[in-house]
Amino acid sequence: MTDKYYELKLRINPLMEDLISEIFFDNFDCEGVVLAEETYKDLEMVSTTEGVLRIFLKNDYGDSFEDLKYDIENVLDLHRQEFLLRGLNEDDLGSWEFVLEEKESEDWSKKWKEQWDVTHVTDRIAVVPDWIDYKPKDSEVIIKLEPGCAFGTGTHQTTQLCMKALEKYMKPGDRVADVGMGSGILSVLAKKLGASYVYGCDNDESVIDVAKENAAKNSVDCTFELGTADKIDEKFDFVCANILHFVLAEIMPDLKHIMKQGAVMSLSGILDEKKQMVIDAYKKAGLELVEEIPQDQWTSFVVKRID
Repeated sequence: MTDKYYELKLRINPLMEDLISEIFFDNFDCEGVVLAEETYKDLEMVSTTEGVLRIFLKNDYGDSFEDLKYDIENVLDLHRQEFLLRGLNEDDLGSWEFVLEEKESEDWSKKWKEQWDVTHVTDRIAVVPDWIDYKPKDSEVIIKLEPGCAFGTGTHQTTQLCMKALEKYMKPGDRVADVGMGSGILSVLAKKLGASYVYGCDNDESVIDVAKENAAKNSVDCTFELGTADKIDEKFDFVCANILHFVLAEIMPDLKHIMKQGAVMSLSGILDEKKQMVIDAYKKAGLELVEEIPQDQWTSFVVKRID
């Protein structure tokens, strides 16, 4: 274990926290992230459109400090251009200016953990970080996991919107697909809510073992594989798709294909100002709107296959 680590402070639009965090989990040896939104106090607290994402990186790259900084610049530039081409704009992303520092290890991991607490998603569902001793209330469904280990930790609005849809619309005994499952939290919840079978897939190989560990940690049985919606040849009663709006629009026909007739799907990961793209996509696919569920500046759609 090294006695130093790197801390990257990156200026972003806070709404893009999960999107940009995933870039670092995919491309670097990332231990965790913390978002600090900036606010100013006048007559009331008002959030700015930029926050600082603090990203903790292991000091085991073998490259020099300057080489690592160069790698980060290249990775960010590549992804920024990709997102701009796929429909996001400069304001959506934030500036992405960053400062990289090498620091003494101290007890940074302890300080990072202090940023987390129990997340009460609904009156019935709570996400509990591994290191917190929490006694559930009567009939409360508890999901234990280690935040920061993969995309989708239960604290972000987009994940919570899917969790709310699962609680309201998934029926005990349903077969559930979790497309782009990340940490596997939605799969775990589906199983705890009574799903008979849960299948999760993701195109990021690094999250597969994490999802399996989280399922084992919660004593549930889920199937997790590296894959995408177009490769699935099964049919499901309920589908979760917590993915960015432009990806949802692209894969909507594939998502419909894995739904049984009468199946329900939760579509999340959608900024309010981008939702028309998803509306157009599910309408074109012939899916029927059941409910729109908003939270802060995000929205989700619960849709149904009727043909």
